[in-house]
Amino acid sequence: MKNYLQFFMDSLYRVSGEPGRQHEFVTRFYDVFIGKTPVIAGYFSDTDMSRQKEMLAQSLHEMVEFSTTRVASERLRHVALRHSRRERDIAPELYEEWLESLIETVREFDLEFTDEVELSWRVVLSPGIAYMKFRYDHF
Repeated sequence: MKNYLQFFMDSLYRVSGEPGRQHEFVTRFYDVFIGKTPVIAGYFSDTDMSRQKEMLAQSLHEMVEFSTTRVASERLRHVALRHSRRERDIAPELYEEWLESLIETVREFDLEFTDEVELSWRVVLSPGIAYMKFRYDHF
């Protein structure tokens, strides 16, 4: 029987394993996420979106690593600092919008999407989201 990490990794490969598919997936994710609220759109008004899209793939890798090891890499610590109240002031509740936008996009792209796949994305990414939220006021 598959565990949630396996469900997640299989789904991640289906939605972004191929280079062209990855570009489409990430582009659609940002369309969904930025379209959620004017507040979110405001954070991206002066953003180099091609660089931002590259960073999403790296961020997902960092979140998976944190989920499996429970050790924050230097890269994840850096991202958390950049998003903290001290720097970019990314409000903790926006991580829920980020996750919901990601799942909405996965639902569109993963032809094998099921409740188990959705739950796997939530289970695997939740520890990293908890880390980011905690670090908002703790630097």
